[in-house]
Amino acid sequence: MINKSSIIDENANIEKNVKIGPFCFIGKNVNIGKNCHIHNHVSISGNITIGENTEIFPFASIGSSPQDLKYKGEVSTIQIGKNCKIREYVTINPGTKGGGKITSVGNNCLLMIGTHIAHDCRIGNNVIFANHSTLAGHVIVEDNVVVGALSAIHQFCRIGEGAMIGGMSGVTADVIPFSTVMGNRAKLSGINILGLKRRNTKKNEISEFRKTFKYIFFNKDDTFRDRVSKVMKNKNNNSIVSKLLKFLQNHSDRSYCMPD
Repeated sequence: MINKSSIIDENANIEKNVKIGPFCFIGKNVNIGKNCHIHNHVSISGNITIGENTEIFPFASIGSSPQDLKYKGEVSTIQIGKNCKIREYVTINPGTKGGGKITSVGNNCLLMIGTHIAHDCRIGNNVIFANHSTLAGHVIVEDNVVVGALSAIHQFCRIGEGAMIGGMSGVTADVIPFSTVMGNRAKLSGINILGLKRRNTKKNEISEFRKTFKYIFFNKDDTFRDRVSKVMKNKNNNSIVSKLLKFLQNHSDRSYCMPD
């Protein structure tokens, strides 16, 4: 069902059972999956793919030019997964030449009012952005992350799987998996125990992760790199510890959020 007051480019691809409310603009090269619901006053333009069962609320803008002075009009894309909810005034910008020409949002994500996803960001599955949380360019957010309201994440930061960012936080460094950070310049504050329990992580795995976490980030006997190196030398079958170590091994353009 498409309202007659909306403008739909003839080259847009609209699948079955899609609802589009009044006063929307859907540009060419837009692909909207089946059973999506686009409310009124939504703008979608550019090379956009939206997965099935996604709902987009009024005044969202998806696909407008990146807020990047280096952008010269190159063709770039946005990919949005299935079962997402994109609330009012959300903005999502496409990628740029310097970032792979793609911005992506995974499945089952909730973007609350005023969320901004900048160019070349890569968002995983089951991610929640609370009201007016904002991402600069080239940010990577892994699966099952929660970003608190009014928080801002610096360009090129990585947010590890299962992390939780407190409201009104300014994140200027990488956030390790399964941790919590908060503050004007966000500091590492602890482990996301609630998130680990919700994913049915075993108690012994959480206990082992806690010991590793405390040794790496709170022990002052050696340098940070030495402590990481020592932990990596021990073979570990704990899946969440392994994800932490892999995160620390991967290349980053930022430092890590550390405790006070």
